[in-house]
Amino acid sequence: MDERALTKLLAPEGWALLSGLPPYSEETALRISTGLRERGTDPDLVAAALTQSRLRARAVGKFGDFASGMLFTPAGLEQATRLSVAAHHARRYADAGATLVADLGCGLGGDAMALSALGVPVLAVEADEATAALATVNLRFFPTATVRHGDAMALDLAAEGVDGVFADPARRTRGGRRIFDPAAYAPPLDQVLALRARVPELGMKVAPGIPYSFLPADAHAQWVSVDGDVVEAGLWFGALAPEGPGRSALVLAGDEAHVLAEAREVRGTPAGAPDAPARAAGVRELGDYLYEPDGAVIRAGLVARLAGDLDAGVVSEDIAYLTGDTLTATPFATAFRVRDHFVFSLKRLRAYLRERDVGTVEIKKRGTAVEPEQLRRQLSLKGAGRATIVLTRLAGRQSVVVVERV
Repeated sequence: MDERALTKLLAPEGWALLSGLPPYSEETALRISTGLRERGTDPDLVAAALTQSRLRARAVGKFGDFASGMLFTPAGLEQATRLSVAAHHARRYADAGATLVADLGCGLGGDAMALSALGVPVLAVEADEATAALATVNLRFFPTATVRHGDAMALDLAAEGVDGVFADPARRTRGGRRIFDPAAYAPPLDQVLALRARVPELGMKVAPGIPYSFLPADAHAQWVSVDGDVVEAGLWFGALAPEGPGRSALVLAGDEAHVLAEAREVRGTPAGAPDAPARAAGVRELGDYLYEPDGAVIRAGLVARLAGDLDAGVVSEDIAYLTGDTLTATPFATAFRVRDHFVFSLKRLRAYLRERDVGTVEIKKRGTAVEPEQLRRQLSLKGAGRATIVLTRLAGRQSVVVVERV
């Protein structure tokens, strides 16, 4: 959002216009825009208000009801922490007794909101002037939050009295492409990690796919999933990591939160050296049940830990599907009852599904190059029934496992 559009939107006329818009829909946006312009409303203001209305609708998934009173940029919304996740971040600082947290690269202010909601004072610093202005608006109801426009890495932490730091480095280019190399984050990973020499209580977000080799041995690395989608990894140090160094997975589903961590006897091993699933869990013949571990569990390298809890093994080397003969309830995996299995061939699979009048098939896969959408077209099913199949390797052979969710 450019400065002129922001100024118009924050003026009384602009804020009233935005507040009075109906819930956004693509079907009505053009009609509303045309009507407002015909009544003489500034076209730039109309465009800015409708853009914010659209972004607010998208933001509900991350910010819930708070989205209706916030302002966004597309890039800022993309990287913003979900409030449900930010609440877990904030709890670490509150439990550690932080008296002032520096939120470095605060973006639109999501994490600062969560900290403020727990009564933790926060100094939110943002290099982009327009984004800092939006964060100021979004934090307007929290008197313990201060937003400052400037270089986050230039902040004098000691002079400000900061005893906790949270950093969320930019992990996308200006064109919106993801940055996978931690050295190319803005600021780079090493620069952020160096801050713990000044403030040991450091927390930071990193990409879920960060190579293990970049994770310090003294970090507690936690991968987070929300309703089955892996959304982030976080590195926690000092009093912010009461679990100690190691790895864990935080699985959020609805109002429930579950944590799977390394077994206590191995906790404290370097975060960068998880065991491969097959070596630690062992390969087993396909049993009565198939488990699909949550993505956060897989990213955290905790498949073997989960296998031990479920008395299960992996179906094949380096494939994170677990199998066993007993059904064990767990929030860390989706369980399926195995109905059938056979060596994969298109002809056999097509015949199998047509014989059972299957017209809609859910296709899951690991360890195979088969593309689900292409396979779905090749199957050309027209039946009335539904089925779920898993394409994977069994005993070294490409196989089909027919399953039913339990």
